[in-house]
Amino acid sequence: MKVAIIFGSKSDTEMMKGAAEILRQFNIEHSAYVLSAHRVPEKLVETIKNLEDKGCECIIAAAGLAAHLPGVIASHTVLPVIGVPINAAISGIDSLLSIVQMPKSIPVATVGINNSYNAGMLAVQILSLKYPEIKEKLKDFRATMKEKFIKENEEGVEL
Repeated sequence: MKVAIIFGSKSDTEMMKGAAEILRQFNIEHSAYVLSAHRVPEKLVETIKNLEDKGCECIIAAAGLAAHLPGVIASHTVLPVIGVPINAAISGIDSLLSIVQMPKSIPVATVGINNSYNAGMLAVQILSLKYPEIKEKLKDFRATMKEKFIKENEEGVEL
């Protein structure tokens, strides 16, 4: 398994499907877990160790409200952690700031509020540094994206 997706509440399942969608599109192994930094901290630490032992290479972690989950995970591993702030209160700004304002030397890469798709895409980019086949798929993906955009917009738009 290359990527783990961890989020703090079962109610976030739908929100995190974007990450799994893009990982599947690139045929990247992944697994998902509902764990909480506050409610089951021991189970979270145990799971992080097991993920490392199984060869996990990147973790996507989502949280709302106080949004401690990505930072706590980052404090227990040297694997890259990508944080997804969830809109749970104050339009998700509280979650965004909680994830992005990590202490020096314990970074969490952070994507936009509710944007698990981009978290998955960032995991693809990280893995493309090590795996040439993923890098080639990523180049093809970008080329197709550009072609599609140009085709859809070459006639201009009607206002």
